[in-house]
Amino acid sequence: MKKNSMIIPMPLRYLINIVLFAAFLYIGNTLISGGTISKYYSGVISSIGISIILAVSLNIATGYLGQLPLGHAGFMALGAYTSALIMKAAAGSLAVFPVALFAGGLVAAIFGLLIGIPALRLKGDYLAILTLGFGEIIRVVLLNIDNVLGFKLTNGAAGLQKIPKTTTFLITFICVGVTCFVIHTMMKSRHGRAILSIRENEIAAESCGINTTYYKTLGFVVSAFFAGVAGGLYAGNIGILNPSAFGFMKSIEILVMVVLGGMGSMLGSVVSASVLTALPELLRSFSTYRMVVYSLVLVVVMIFVPSGLMGTYDFSLNGLLDKLIIKLKGGKGGGGKAPLNEKEGNVNE
Repeated sequence: MKKNSMIIPMPLRYLINIVLFAAFLYIGNTLISGGTISKYYSGVISSIGISIILAVSLNIATGYLGQLPLGHAGFMALGAYTSALIMKAAAGSLAVFPVALFAGGLVAAIFGLLIGIPALRLKGDYLAILTLGFGEIIRVVLLNIDNVLGFKLTNGAAGLQKIPKTTTFLITFICVGVTCFVIHTMMKSRHGRAILSIRENEIAAESCGINTTYYKTLGFVVSAFFAGVAGGLYAGNIGILNPSAFGFMKSIEILVMVVLGGMGSMLGSVVSASVLTALPELLRSFSTYRMVVYSLVLVVVMIFVPSGLMGTYDFSLNGLLDKLIIKLKGGKGGGGKAPLNEKEGNVNE
């Protein structure tokens, strides 16, 4: 009889994850709507969710694909302005917000495709410089496009104002859940394995028949799409957009989250994005020294954990439950350890 390593059936695995995620959303939303968590801290929590989407999406291109793009803030800006303009036109209708988020992601994905096809022929520093230039072009265009068009669209340096504040804890973390699920599912599929093979050895992957140009572009486009969605959430969270917020340092900030968490680890990106977004707010009472402390934390982590907080490790609740069930079943017969094949027999009875 064929041994099956899957102890918990796949439908039950999905059900467990959905129930736990729904419980998290319900508890968080109840605490915020009930006033237990103040409006200020709910805004910070939403910012953490937006940072998680940005870090996890960049991890596709940087951690899984092994490239070094520095234009993530440009895709975020495209999504933010697209969503903000749609929401202003719809007078802040909450029903239109999902459409605005999708449109922001779609515009960012289209630009990701246009820039990705030529850019991904380059590697390393050359790719970083090209994508950095793209991000700066987007910022300068947003700053000066009103002068070219002859009417106010982005409002230039004054910033796009009076954007309806439609981003909530619930919407943000539903987007976080969808983003993590889509990326996790993609990376577990044959497309994800092709992307990982390119990171390990591009020449060997190509010699095995993998279309490296297609998969590099696919990873870049998916990364850009979710950056655009994060930009739309950002616009609905703060209510005002200024091109200066999407400069070179914003791209570096997102890249730091990925590197600090561990390149190729989704859990690492989630943890580092949460810590690096919350830390400046927690240190706000030490306003004179807070950026010094923030910088020292980064330096210390990189010295002692150069591969990032999580390396390439990814937490799996289902894997943890599988191990727990194996341990419980293995310990039924008595105190001693059962042989491996005996344990497997017990599991598959």
